[in-house]
Amino acid sequence: MEEQHAPSHWWRYGPPWRGAPDDDGTRPDRARRLPWRSTVLLTAFVLIGTNFAAHSQPHRVPLDGYARVLLLIACVLLLWRQRHPVAVAFGTAAVTLAYLAAGYPFGPVFLTVAVSCFSAVVAGHRPAAWASVGLLWTGHALVALWLYRWLPPSGDKSAGLTQEVVIATWVLVIVALSELARVRREQWARERADRALAARRRADEERLRIARELHDVLAHSISVINVQAGMGLALLDSDPEQARAALTTIKAASKEALGEVRQVLDTLRATGAAPRTPAPGLDRLPELVEQAAAAGLTVEVEGEPPQLPPGADLAAFRIVQEALTNVVRHSGSRHARVRLAHDGHTLRLRVDDDGPATDADAGGSGNGLAGMRERAAALGGTIEAGPRADGGFRVLAVLPSHTREDQ
Repeated sequence: MEEQHAPSHWWRYGPPWRGAPDDDGTRPDRARRLPWRSTVLLTAFVLIGTNFAAHSQPHRVPLDGYARVLLLIACVLLLWRQRHPVAVAFGTAAVTLAYLAAGYPFGPVFLTVAVSCFSAVVAGHRPAAWASVGLLWTGHALVALWLYRWLPPSGDKSAGLTQEVVIATWVLVIVALSELARVRREQWARERADRALAARRRADEERLRIARELHDVLAHSISVINVQAGMGLALLDSDPEQARAALTTIKAASKEALGEVRQVLDTLRATGAAPRTPAPGLDRLPELVEQAAAAGLTVEVEGEPPQLPPGADLAAFRIVQEALTNVVRHSGSRHARVRLAHDGHTLRLRVDDDGPATDADAGGSGNGLAGMRERAAALGGTIEAGPRADGGFRVLAVLPSHTREDQ
């Protein structure tokens, strides 16, 4: 949806002449290209405008070939204003000062200095931009107030202080606009960086969420399959019927695991596509009890599953699932207790087993407790897991019933 409304914010993240941003929020680097088009237009404007301005200044030195060469040099220098902004700023100021010292007519030649100053400030070379403009103004003041006696045109008079104040004001306006453009450009750069960082953060969070889901789904089902496969192999010759029941459990567990994996992978489809099936919640707690029973674990449930928002409901279900999976893998006890307590604002979820711990390896990745803590922390809840004083193991989760997003 955000992409569909992008045209209405075409000025929000930078001027359109800077190009459209890439997928990561950055813009293509245009500094390698010489700005031919803008420089040609500017050159035409300066040459034509100065020619018209000369008609109204008969007391100045008429335009000749030398004057046009100076104007052309000042304009051509602007081709490198993005690659070498400092050199171009001082170069245009020096050429313009030479043009004025030669007594040629005033005109849009000052525009070349304004553009070079603008480019230097925007590129981050503020002292150089200020120095070049200050050099031009100081040189012009010396020519207009003192050196005019020895420079063309002959018979020229001293400029008044008012004229120099006006010129100084225009210089300050140019520098102020350049500084404003620099600040705005830095703001656009920060916004682009923030958008890119937010996009990467969302991608990382989504990858972590999918990894958690896949771990929880596969860990539980593979643990059941592992236990039942071992039982089936042990009873294959002595008790074929019991072995057949183990294989049936393996088939059911693998089918359920495939279904949940498909559901998780559905989230990787195109943006905006809705999941085909609802996410699991505590209403499927009886299924977990049945699966645990198939693995030889008796589970007692105390309390009724409350009505929770989808996010909290899924997290609670996955925490119970992982806790029971850990009992099947790592506990010598064949009995576990799940207790649910809900006070309207907080869900307290406790899973106990009587131990003792075993050294058996059921193929786990060791990320179960870390995944549970991540799920709880994402909702603003907590997880406490550790051995009990009587030798068993306890997992205690405290989850808020309503997260900020749900509200």
